Amino acid sequence: MRTPMIAGNWKMNKTPAQTKALIEDLKKMQNRCGAELVVCPMTVSLAAASEALKGSNIHLGAQNVHFADNGAYTGECNADSLKELGVEYVIIGHSERRQYFGETDVTVNQRSLKALEAGLKPIICVGESLEQKQQGITKEIVCMQTKVALLNVGAQIENVVIAYEPVWAIGTGLTASPEEANATIAAIRGAIREVFGAAADRVRILYGGSMNAKNAHDLMAQPEIDGGLIGGAALAAEKFDGVVNFN
Repeated sequence: MRTPMIAGNWKMNKTPAQTKALIEDLKKMQNRCGAELVVCPMTVSLAAASEALKGSNIHLGAQNVHFADNGAYTGECNADSLKELGVEYVIIGHSERRQYFGETDVTVNQRSLKALEAGLKPIICVGESLEQKQQGITKEIVCMQTKVALLNVGAQIENVVIAYEPVWAIGTGLTASPEEANATIAAIRGAIREVFGAAADRVRILYGGSMNAKNAHDLMAQPEIDGGLIGGAALAAEKFDGVVNFN
C-alpha cells in the first residue's frame, strides 16, 4: 500500500565533484527491494547531483527550504530555486536544524507549507531527546511535533513524508529496537489519523535513527515503518546498498 522509501541525508558532506562520483556509484546498485530512493546533498551540490541523476530512477532532495519566496534571508534557499534544479523532496525540521539553527515546530510548519505550495514534497522530521525519552514522554513529544508541522496542510497530506528520528540515536550508533521504533511510528500515524482520517494510512513514515545494513532488515520488517532517513550509511555506495536491499 505504501511504497518504501530510503532517503540519504548527506548533511554537510560531499563537494559537487564528490557528489557526482557517489551518484555514479549509486546508479550501478541493484534495487531489489523496489524502494523509492532519494539523495539529499548540500545545497551547493544540488546542481551537480541533478545533472548526474538524469536518466536514473533516483530522486533528488534538498536539506532545507525557506518559507519566504525571496528576500533578505542570507544563507537560505527558496522553493522556486530548488524546483528549478529538479529537486522533488526537501528535508524539513531535522534535529540538527532545530539544535544548531533555531528551527521550531512553527517554522517547520511554515517551511512545509511553502514546500507543498511550490510542488515539493517535505520529509518532516520529528523526534525526542534522550531526556524526554527517559521521562517517558516520547509519544507526547513526537505527536505534538507532528500535529504542529501539519497545521493547514489539508488535502496535501498525501505528499508529506514523516521521518521519526530519535535525537539520542543520531550519529551515536545507538538505535531504537525495531519494536520500539514501530510503536512510536504507530503513535505518529495515530496522531495524523486524528486530523486527516484514513489518509494517514497513505502517509509514509520513515525511521531515521542510525539505520544501517545490519539493522535495516529488522526495522523494515515492522508494519508501520515505511523506510529510512539515512545519515552516515548513505555516504558510501556499498553501505547504502546494504540498506537499500534490506531483504
